[in-house]
Amino acid sequence: MSPPKNNLLLLVGPTAVGKTEFSLHLAQRLQGEIVSADSRQIYRYMDIGTAKPTIQQREQIRHHFVDVVDPDAYFSAGEYGRQSRRVIDALFRKGCVPIVVGGSGLYIRALVDGFFDPFVHDNEVRENLQRRMKEWGPKPLHAELMTIDPETAGRIHPNDTQRILRALEVHEITGRPLSLIQRESRGVMPAFEPLFIGLTMSRPVLYERIDRRVDDMMKKGLVDEVQNLVTMGYDRTLNAMQTVGYQEVFSYLGGEVDLEEAVRLVKRNSRHYAKRQLTWFSKDRRVTWFDVKEDESIDSIIDRILDVYTTAGKRK
Repeated sequence: MSPPKNNLLLLVGPTAVGKTEFSLHLAQRLQGEIVSADSRQIYRYMDIGTAKPTIQQREQIRHHFVDVVDPDAYFSAGEYGRQSRRVIDALFRKGCVPIVVGGSGLYIRALVDGFFDPFVHDNEVRENLQRRMKEWGPKPLHAELMTIDPETAGRIHPNDTQRILRALEVHEITGRPLSLIQRESRGVMPAFEPLFIGLTMSRPVLYERIDRRVDDMMKKGLVDEVQNLVTMGYDRTLNAMQTVGYQEVFSYLGGEVDLEEAVRLVKRNSRHYAKRQLTWFSKDRRVTWFDVKEDESIDSIIDRILDVYTTAGKRK
């Protein structure tokens, strides 16, 4: 199939809907490569809890932005937007079809619409802020951010230490609020035409799939994975660890809940997360939705997606 030139296919939707499986089929049919838009799969050592594509799947189809940084590294949506645009441009130039796959709304927004953090960093400023964070905790620093940049503070949870530190760091270095810098960067047009494809299914079926996925994660060794992260020195307060599945297992390892309760919480919080994802993407009128039904084969749905993809190319 001859792909429409510079039409970027973005496959979005809630957790457990089947994005990974669909993306592999699409990449095979289009002879393309996958650009992950998952804000947790970028982290190394976090495989089971993020439902990361397997080594075999990544050997079959090349994936970008999987296993990029360690869990204690800073990697913002803005940085993803910058880097992913460069990768996608390079793929188009060599005649390869990029397929963006993920459920992280901010990553998608940064890529398509522009949502860039300034590329500034100062070790001394960051270390001073980290000392204050360790001494005082996140709430006083969040309150400080609220006074200098209420727009950014309003988007950040008071316990999200990494994003609080980053916003304060940017302000101290540049003298400008992060929200203002991001607002000025929006509207930077990408060198592609986005085509959003959304996968959805009935809530009862989706929630059942989520429950099965969580059970499978536990069988594969999610508890051991989190224990290994602890052994490696990664703290539960890290931004990477503010993730459904990891927080609940941290609570189990800390003796706060038993294993049965931890599993129940992972399932409940995963359903809540899926609902938030659906709410986010449903607000974007650019998304063409496909209802994934159990009585329709994946190849049939792929055919319908490709019809939309090629038709969009002919309209250009």
